[in-house]
Amino acid sequence: MSQTCKTVTVAGGGLSGSEAAWQLARRGVKVRLYEMRPNKMTPAHETGLLGELVCSNSLGGEKTTTTAGILKAELSRMGSLIMECAERSRVPAGNALAVDREGFAAMIDEKISNHPNIELVREELTELPEEPAIIATGPLTSAAMAEKLASLTGEEFLYFYDAVAPIVDVSTVDMTKAFKANRYGDEGDYINCPMNEEEYKIFWRELVNAETAPRHDFEVEQMRHFDGCLPVEVIAKRGEQTLLFGPLRPVGFEAANRGETPYAVVQLRQDNSEGTLFNIVGFQTNLKWGEQERVFRLIPALRGAEFVRKGVMHRNLFVCAPRVLDGCLRFNGREALYIAGQASGVEGYLESTATGLAAAVFAYAQLRGEAMPEFPKETAVGSLLNYLRTALPESFQPMNVNLGIFPRLGKKKIRKRTERCEAYARRSLEALGRFIEERAELFPA
Repeated sequence: MSQTCKTVTVAGGGLSGSEAAWQLARRGVKVRLYEMRPNKMTPAHETGLLGELVCSNSLGGEKTTTTAGILKAELSRMGSLIMECAERSRVPAGNALAVDREGFAAMIDEKISNHPNIELVREELTELPEEPAIIATGPLTSAAMAEKLASLTGEEFLYFYDAVAPIVDVSTVDMTKAFKANRYGDEGDYINCPMNEEEYKIFWRELVNAETAPRHDFEVEQMRHFDGCLPVEVIAKRGEQTLLFGPLRPVGFEAANRGETPYAVVQLRQDNSEGTLFNIVGFQTNLKWGEQERVFRLIPALRGAEFVRKGVMHRNLFVCAPRVLDGCLRFNGREALYIAGQASGVEGYLESTATGLAAAVFAYAQLRGEAMPEFPKETAVGSLLNYLRTALPESFQPMNVNLGIFPRLGKKKIRKRTERCEAYARRSLEALGRFIEERAELFPA
């Protein structure tokens, strides 16, 4: 496929779609960007501006002492439109990068609308294009496009709700207060975190009184019909003993737990192929994020745990990436059809931006007839792409950038988290610099 023959279609004018369109346009590629707003609104958006933020005006930590800061540094190094507009519309927020929501979106809208290589089409795209295309329609993808994606991927690999349990970095679990075993066996793959009666009652009391996160009205209505994964706090409110007959049931662990029957057992299940991330089984939750850490750290083995992803329950469309994508954000069997943003299986504003940028680089390489690039796994962008490729399909859920998906630094353990992040950041930016130098034809100055 030569670069001279085709226009690339981008569907969706959120962060990922805007970033993808910009990255292709600055490389000299003609882009047709479809955005259905304001002609057709979503339940969460208020304007027709490209890049409108709907949940928060914060883009997370700014310094490379955080994983969000590592990702920001990489995006800035690769000429991200979203990062440029964020810097120019920032508002005071301590160590976080927060933006003037309206000013930020207006800036993105103006830059995209006035780029000579971008044709902005204010219509809903309802068919999957045959020509090169990036689908970046987001978690609130319209019904028509969702139907096309379901036909392409198979309905069983397209999900419409997040009902997600928290995920912890397994290296931060206190194994002196936990044991590995399967139920009714003395060996196994689960990490089991027992509690005695006093510990459980304290945990239960704090859980049922913890503060929950607000949801949009349309999500509340839809969630009434989604009973398969009730929030753990809802189960707990049905009675003090209810959890002991559900996700915390203690039976079957006597052999592995020194012959004793615990009062309650919280199980952790492996969540990635490397075995660095474990999810808390049955702990789908709608608690506020700070409340999740406070309450779940009452479990003795998790008192010092790092929660690399918090639990969420909200409407969210995404594909089962390890089943339906090829590692370069392309749908299996469709060499010129890419997906980016939250629908690709990442979570978060900047993570969505990163996949938009990566999809544009992949598409550009294909247009030029170049070998597909492989973002280094040592980078935040590369680690996200690797997660989408290697995560366990049976338990796949969208993921934020976190240290648990990076390759480990080595045998020497750095205990202070900020220092550990800085070490990852140094390695990341060095790897990214080498990658850009080696594939200079794909990265304009």
